[in-house]
Amino acid sequence: MNLTFPHPVNEYAARIVAFFVLILTASIILTDNYFLLFFLLYGFIARTIAGPTLSPMGLLATKVFIPLFNNKTKLVAGPPKQFAQSIGLIFALLSIISYFVLTLPLITNILLIILMFFAGLESIIGFCSGCFMFKYLMKFGLVSQKICDRCNNFNK
Repeated sequence: MNLTFPHPVNEYAARIVAFFVLILTASIILTDNYFLLFFLLYGFIARTIAGPTLSPMGLLATKVFIPLFNNKTKLVAGPPKQFAQSIGLIFALLSIISYFVLTLPLITNILLIILMFFAGLESIIGFCSGCFMFKYLMKFGLVSQKICDRCNNFNK
């Protein structure tokens, strides 16, 4: 089992996972079942560390849905997608803290709505906000040259 984030990444699988995040996040808000935040957090931790390998949503996307769609593939650079997963991880963690530690359900729902918005952008129109931010972090020299080279060499 490979516990490193993949490079490259199948864009279509990433969009399917984003759709699952959108559905799960909406379900948390609509059902008031905030214990599902722990499943959301686990998924982001797993995907940030190892891509789809340890993530139920990632495995479902890559092993079930991508084959259902005739193994549709569009490869994109991995590091920006990993960065995007880490941002989702932060939102999931802040949601848990705001709900279970600070007991601020309104703040929790605001964080989840923001997460839903960005997951919706990714899943529905294919715009990865984290990837967009990553591009500017590279441009401003805030990402190591080694990672920039991996992304730039892939995108040529």
